[in-house]
Amino acid sequence: MKIGIIGAGNIGGTLTRRLAALGHEVSVANSRGPETLRDLAAETGATAVSVTEAARDKDLVVITIPEKNVPDLPGDLFTDTGGVTVVDTGNYYPQQRDGRIDAIEEGMVESRWVEQQLGRPVIKAFNTIYADHLQDNGRPAGTPGRIALPVAGDDDGAKAVVMHLIDELGFDAVDAGSLDESWRQQPGTPVYAIDLDADDVQRALSQASPQRSPQWRATPNSPGSFLDPR
Repeated sequence: MKIGIIGAGNIGGTLTRRLAALGHEVSVANSRGPETLRDLAAETGATAVSVTEAARDKDLVVITIPEKNVPDLPGDLFTDTGGVTVVDTGNYYPQQRDGRIDAIEEGMVESRWVEQQLGRPVIKAFNTIYADHLQDNGRPAGTPGRIALPVAGDDDGAKAVVMHLIDELGFDAVDAGSLDESWRQQPGTPVYAIDLDADDVQRALSQASPQRSPQWRATPNSPGSFLDPR
């Protein structure tokens, strides 16, 4: 597939490495410009491009940037991009990084908010796993205890594309329902940042609470940092 990755941090860099190694045609972009991605491009064989170019003529585009920066993406990013599948890997970290986002604080599901900013339907995936585990812990299909990743979205066809990609990367994919159900995989839920097999992911999703705990809500002093959340 032709894949664009917008964001070259922990998850974006890891997906660039893994997907390029699997033979996909990967283009990667960040907010600082393609010249800052020369080393990653040289390492992986991916093409460093602008943010706009990362969304053009692609089969799938991954948005993997801080939640607070999503509104800063070009307003026409997905104009004339056809039926491209868009993946949101993001998490809302109000105390650690993002500060207060009113709509999310008032109950909107994180990825539904992202979808509104982009003006494009998204699939929620890759937000529950650490980057080093995504890099190193993939296993062949059928391996006992194979790590599973939840995938939520409203378009069954797009969701199937993402689930197949997850299998290629060495993980089981679990259908987590519609995008409005993706709160079940947000930070603070039983499936978040824990390596579980498919049965345990299903169980964890069913045990999630829609109430966001205090540590995942903004305060008057937010944001601090990951070392000093506020």
